[in-house]
Amino acid sequence: MIDIIKYTHHKVPVSVIESNKGKHREHCLCWQGCRKFFPANEDKNCIIASQLYSFDKIYNVTTPVWECAEYA
Repeated sequence: MIDIIKYTHHKVPVSVIESNKGKHREHCLCWQGCRKFFPANEDKNCIIASQLYSFDKIYNVTTPVWECAEYA
């Protein structure tokens, strides 16, 4: 059985598969050297990263990218 835990992320209580906690960057294609991803300057990100991050903030979720046609 998979262990689901609760913790506070950016001041919001969330649930996560315990073994995945904190690994979103490790599993996200954007964080693996994409030349269209600028975590320090969100305004420069590609449209996909920008819209996905906006969605994440609205719904308090984390969505790593596993596949992307725009990866450079």
